[in-house]
Amino acid sequence: MRTVELAGVNVPVIGQGTWRMGEDPARRAEEVAALRLGIELGMTLIDTAEMYGEGGAEEVVGEAIAGQRDHVFLVSKVYPHNASRTGIPQACERSLQRLGTDYIDLYLLHWRGQYPLEETVEAFERLREAGKIGRWGVSNFDLDDLQALASPACATNQVLYNLEERGIEFDLLPACQQHRLPIMAYCPIGQGGQMLAHPALKHIAARHGVTPAQVALAWILRQEGVIAIPKAVRTEHVQLNAQAAQVRLETGDLEALDQAFRAPQRKQRLAMV
Repeated sequence: MRTVELAGVNVPVIGQGTWRMGEDPARRAEEVAALRLGIELGMTLIDTAEMYGEGGAEEVVGEAIAGQRDHVFLVSKVYPHNASRTGIPQACERSLQRLGTDYIDLYLLHWRGQYPLEETVEAFERLREAGKIGRWGVSNFDLDDLQALASPACATNQVLYNLEERGIEFDLLPACQQHRLPIMAYCPIGQGGQMLAHPALKHIAARHGVTPAQVALAWILRQEGVIAIPKAVRTEHVQLNAQAAQVRLETGDLEALDQAFRAPQRKQRLAMV
């Protein structure tokens, strides 16, 4: 699988998201199996958060990576209300216990909250110096938030980005690319399947012999320095996600998608879910 540099490490351009995992005990075995399959297929970046299932997703990830921690690039996120000088180390320790590991490769502030960014960065840096995390970054930061952060140590910005939500292309994405700050795109194939039913996506998918979701992922990956982190639980979806890295869209495909899903012509408020 193609790779991109993230936090000083080459990681796959398609990783695995875990939002909504760990919420239903009856699905735990299926979720663990899906993550393990994804790792086997080369999607060794796994993204999670203490918010997902209130720690349940981290427990699922911990079970999935048991015995193969060294083969996985692990990303987790801290709640803004825990992002204080004292709160971050405590939250990190809880996440480490749930994940069954002694370090997190990349630890993110889930979104900007009440605590000064300087205080959060200080706590992140102490965790890094202690070997608890490899690097740190942010999530759901718009351009003005990144400018307020003003830290070259920030390793990524994880944001909502898909064909229906292209707002970051106006200013945030170009700025991140200029400063070589990788973007992690969450919900890259949308939510609920409505986007994937669009005739333009279905037509392009049929022409390439792939699925609309694979076209949506390939569209995301046309951008330099962007990593997609789709979530999948069903075996066939995990396999299709991994194969999407091989899909190459042509100029005509991109033009058709631009017609169907318009690029932003002005600044838009950063979309979040």
